[in-house]
Amino acid sequence: MATALDAAPLFLDPKASQADMPDHVVVRFAGDSGDGMQLTGGQFTIATALAGNDLATFPDFPAEIRAPQGTLFGVSAFQIHFGSSRIDTAGDMPDVLVAMNPAALKVNLPDLRKGGLIIADAGAFSERNLMKAGYPTNPLEDGSLAPYQLLAFDISRMTLEAVKEFGLGNKDALRCKNMWTLGLALWMFGRPRKPVLDWLERKFGPNRLLRDANVAALNAGHAYGETAELSGPLKQFRLDPAKVAPGFYRTVTGAEALSLGLVAGAKLAGLPLFFGGYPITPASALLHALARLREYDVTTFQAEDEIAAICAAIGASYAGCLGVTSSSGPGIALKTEAIGLAVMTELPLVIVNSQRGGPSTGLPTKTEQSDLYQAVFGRNGDTPLPVIAARSPTDCFEVAIEACRLALMFMTPVMLLTDGYIANAAEPWRVPSVADFPPIPVAFHTEVPAEGHVNPYQRDPETLRRIWIKPGTPGLTHRIGGIEKSYETGNIDYSPANHQRMTDTRKAKVDGIARYIPAQEVELGAAGGDLVVVGWGSTFGPIRQAVAICRARGMDVSHVHVRHIWPLPANLGELLRSYRRVLVPEMNTGQLKTLLRDQYLVDAKPLSKVSGQPFRIAEIVAAIEGMLA
Repeated sequence: MATALDAAPLFLDPKASQADMPDHVVVRFAGDSGDGMQLTGGQFTIATALAGNDLATFPDFPAEIRAPQGTLFGVSAFQIHFGSSRIDTAGDMPDVLVAMNPAALKVNLPDLRKGGLIIADAGAFSERNLMKAGYPTNPLEDGSLAPYQLLAFDISRMTLEAVKEFGLGNKDALRCKNMWTLGLALWMFGRPRKPVLDWLERKFGPNRLLRDANVAALNAGHAYGETAELSGPLKQFRLDPAKVAPGFYRTVTGAEALSLGLVAGAKLAGLPLFFGGYPITPASALLHALARLREYDVTTFQAEDEIAAICAAIGASYAGCLGVTSSSGPGIALKTEAIGLAVMTELPLVIVNSQRGGPSTGLPTKTEQSDLYQAVFGRNGDTPLPVIAARSPTDCFEVAIEACRLALMFMTPVMLLTDGYIANAAEPWRVPSVADFPPIPVAFHTEVPAEGHVNPYQRDPETLRRIWIKPGTPGLTHRIGGIEKSYETGNIDYSPANHQRMTDTRKAKVDGIARYIPAQEVELGAAGGDLVVVGWGSTFGPIRQAVAICRARGMDVSHVHVRHIWPLPANLGELLRSYRRVLVPEMNTGQLKTLLRDQYLVDAKPLSKVSGQPFRIAEIVAAIEGMLA
C-alpha cells in the first residue's frame, strides 16, 4: 500500500529508471490568490482522473477575501496526491512544489519533502516581490534551496511570448500563466491535453481571443517540457492506472456528492426537496451545487439571513417537502433557536454544517472539527437530535441519504457534519445504481378522526415518530408550534407533568434511533487488543494510513471510525472496552474524546490539532508509537 511516508519519488533523480519509480506522487500548485491555482489544480485533477489514477485533493484558500498581491497572506494552494494504488489522503508532504512567486515558495517550502522538486517562476522573483515575502536575498540564487531539486525559469516571460500574437495587454497576458504551468504539469506526468482544451472551449465560448491565448499558453508549457527533457534534468514520469472495481466513475467534491445524495434521498422518499440557505464559507458550495439540479424537483432559496433560511426550510417540511438548510459554525449558531423549533414541532429537516476554524469568524477558509459539541448539545433546553458525520468527499453521498432516512423515519431534524476539507476536496467516485438503495417510506396521515380534532402528536408506538399531516388535508386542521403541546391532544399545554412527559418522549425517540443504525465495525485490525484509534469525519484517511503503517510494523493497533455521533452505535461501548488503550485524533481540543469518556467511562486519550490543516499521517503514527512504547 502506498503511503505518504515513503521515500521521495525517484523521478526527481535524473538517473532513475521508470521501473524504479514509486506508485504515487504528491504535487502542490501554489501562487497568489489571483494566479488561478485552484483552477489549475482542478483541471489537473480531471486529467488525472481520466488517466485512471486514484487521487485525493486538498484546496487551501487564503482567509482574506483579497489579500495584497504578492504577500504571504494571499497565497493560495492546491495539493493533489495521485497514484496507481489506493489513495486515502491528499498526502503528507509534497514531492513537487510549483511556486508562482516568492510568497508561495516561503509559505509552502516548510512542507516540501527534502529532495523534492521546486518548479519556480523566476520572472516573479523581482526585488519588490522578494521584499513582500520577507526574503533578504533571492532564494533561487543564494543556495538556500540546496536540499531540494530546483528548476527555475521565467514562466512569466515565456507566457508573454506564447500569447504575443493575440495582442493582449501584459495584465491579461499574464493571466494565462496558470495554463502555461498546467501544460508543463500535464507533460510531466503524461496527462492528455484534450480534456483541458475542451474545457477552455466551453469556458470562453464565443470569446475566441481569450480561448486561443489560453490554448497557446497551455501548448507552450507542454512543449517546454518536451524540450527541457532533451537538454536538462526535467523528465517525464508516468503512473499506471489504479486497479479499481469496474463501473462508471466521475470525480466529485464533497459539496457535489452531498448535493447528489440529498436529491437521491428526496427521490427515494418521493418528496420534493427544498433548500434554504445563506452564503457562508465553506458551506456556499452546497447551495451552488443544488441550484444546478432544479430539474429533479429541487427548489433552492437564498434567504436574506441564516434565520430566514432555516425557517423557510422548516415551513417547507411543514408543507410536505423534505426541508434542507446548510451553514458553517457561525451560521449554525444563528439558526439555533429555529433548530429548537424544528425539534419542538418534530418536523423532518436536514441541517448541514460544513465546519471551519473558529470561534467567531476564526479561520473561514480552513478546516476544523470543532462543532461537535455545538451539534450534539448546542441549543437551549433539552433539544436532542441525531448527528452524523461524513468521512470523505465521496462518503457525503451515502451520509446525505442516511440523514434523509433518519429525518423522515423519526420526524426529527438531523445534523450532518462535514468540514472545509471535505467540502472542497475531490476524489474519484464510483456512481452507484439506484437499485443499491432501498426506498425511504413516507406516509402522510389522512385518517379523519370520528369525533373531535386530530392530535398531530399521535405517535407510532415503535419509533415514537409523530404523524405528518399536509396542511389543507380535509378534516385534519391542526396546530403545531414552539410552545409546548399536550401529549394527549396536541393543544397548548405547558403544565409541569406534560412538559416532563414530552421532554422525555423526545429524548426517548432520539435515543431509540440507536436500534435502527448499523452496529459499529472495525475499519482495520481486530475487535480487541492493545490500542484502538477512534476517529470521525475527515480524519478517516490519515488514521487508516497510519494504522496500516503501524500494523505493518508489527504493532497491535486497530481503527474504528464513527459515522453516527448521536446517538452512538449500540455496541460501541462494548467494543471500545475490548481495547487496553483508546486514542482519539480530532481537529479540535478533544470533543469526541469527552463524549466517549462521558458515555462509556473509557480512558480515551486525545490527539488534538487546530491549525486549520488536516492531520498528517506521520503525526498519527508518532502518537500511536508513543502510546504503545
